[in-house]
Amino acid sequence: MIKTLDHLIVAVSDIDEAEKNYSTIFGVEPVWRGDHAEYGTENSLFNFNNTYFELLAAKGDGLGAMLVNHALQETGEGLIGIVFGTDNLKETHQKLSDKGFLLADVSSGEGANFKNNKIRKWKNLFLPPELTRGIFSFLIEHTEGALPIVDKFEPSMVNKLDHVVINTNDADGFINVYKDVFNIRLALDKFVDEWKSRMLFFRLNKTTVEVIEKKNDEEPNDSLWGLSWEVDNIKEAHSRLKKAGVEITPIKKGIKENTMVATLKSHTHNVPTLLIQHI
Repeated sequence: MIKTLDHLIVAVSDIDEAEKNYSTIFGVEPVWRGDHAEYGTENSLFNFNNTYFELLAAKGDGLGAMLVNHALQETGEGLIGIVFGTDNLKETHQKLSDKGFLLADVSSGEGANFKNNKIRKWKNLFLPPELTRGIFSFLIEHTEGALPIVDKFEPSMVNKLDHVVINTNDADGFINVYKDVFNIRLALDKFVDEWKSRMLFFRLNKTTVEVIEKKNDEEPNDSLWGLSWEVDNIKEAHSRLKKAGVEITPIKKGIKENTMVATLKSHTHNVPTLLIQHI
């Protein structure tokens, strides 16, 4: 049913500033700059080997502008959305309906790249609350056109998403949605002493959805937390970022065996961000 983690969305107040900061972090320029006139938003997209990353800002009126402005007012800039890809949205809609979920109709979208006037088209399916569990999330099928790709990622550049971290107070309920409904592979379910928490690791399109359970007595709820980006040479990446004025912690061994990591402390627009190299 779900084939990919298609992209992640970060709400920002100033698209130009955010684009500049993330170009510095990633070491690459965005491949797309456009808007969603019907939703009242503008965006900047960075493309990687396994997903893409969207900076989203309000520009006028519309449901998208309302979403961004609400996020900015409530929590400030930060990670607000996760989007999953499918290659047949009509079929996915039917399968979810057959499972008893009440769904909106599939909608269509279109965008033009201000950089070269290329057009992309897609279909969206916005999900009901029992499937989003507190996270802004929807399904997408790309139908025409494609994002430009980066010709070559140098060793110091971010080249792929290693994992996204989600907090939940209900790990079993999360499994019911992501494994049993969405059919995303649950690679590991274990208690991690380092975090003193039960953790779930879902795998798709060479990235991981890492879920940390923090139990409480509230209604089941999930929230996006942070991102980990892979580089081929963390020493070169660390040096590049320091020279660019980015605050970054010293490199250290990661919790996962055979990894080296460093945490970014600036330029992230409130997104907890880790760089990781697998060695």
